[in-house]
Amino acid sequence: MATIVFFHAHPDDESIQTGGTMARAAAEGHRVVLVLATKGEHGEVDDGVLAEGESLGQRRVVEVDASAAVLGVARVAFLGYLDSGMMDTPENDAPESFWQADVEEAASRLAAILEEEHADVLTIYDEHGGYGHPDHIQVHRVGLRAAEIAGVPKAYMATINRDELMRIMAAGRESGMLPDDVEAPDIDERGLGVPGSRITTTVDVSDYVDKKRASMAAHASQITDTHFFLAMPDDAFRAGFSAEWFIRIGAPEGTVDEFFAGLK
Repeated sequence: MATIVFFHAHPDDESIQTGGTMARAAAEGHRVVLVLATKGEHGEVDDGVLAEGESLGQRRVVEVDASAAVLGVARVAFLGYLDSGMMDTPENDAPESFWQADVEEAASRLAAILEEEHADVLTIYDEHGGYGHPDHIQVHRVGLRAAEIAGVPKAYMATINRDELMRIMAAGRESGMLPDDVEAPDIDERGLGVPGSRITTTVDVSDYVDKKRASMAAHASQITDTHFFLAMPDDAFRAGFSAEWFIRIGAPEGTVDEFFAGLK
């Protein structure tokens, strides 16, 4: 079967953006590899969550291992960079941050894993990183170059179908599936995703929604049970997360592509 490498910025990103696709790939017999640029050291965490002497980076490594077990991931690897924090924060300037990494050097680190794994598919992020996070943007830059170096046959940008997300959220409010007391992210304010016309690949993950949700729950330091994702009722979660979206790199706009086509 094929080897599919999912490249993400921080622990928990894999759950949110590609958890369903990862679970489906593993269930269908493919080797799933998760590569993380950082350990998410600068994420937000509530008081009392960490044990005495425990760093957030240490906790998030434990959490991503638990998430990987849920999703059927065969290997978790880290590129070794430091979380860059949000855009225009002091953490962006740290020389060891992923945002400051030399793209060629970082791509070489990733390419070494791709070559070792004989990767058939690589997923990264769109050029905006989904919502403008510096580490997500850097994943796009580094991933593009690594795919070139390693000669990966198929590469995709994981993204959000903005049009479909807006439709789902509106339908959820109308039907009452998304209660008024559940605070949803502001799509326009956060610049989430891309227009639906750019999407080449929609992966049906409806059979793996429960695994996706359990994977999110494994990241308890970041996604608490009051967070938008986990506060949603089961029906609303299923309606909102039964598909994941990608843009196949190099495919003309308007292409309709099947993620798992040709993978043996």
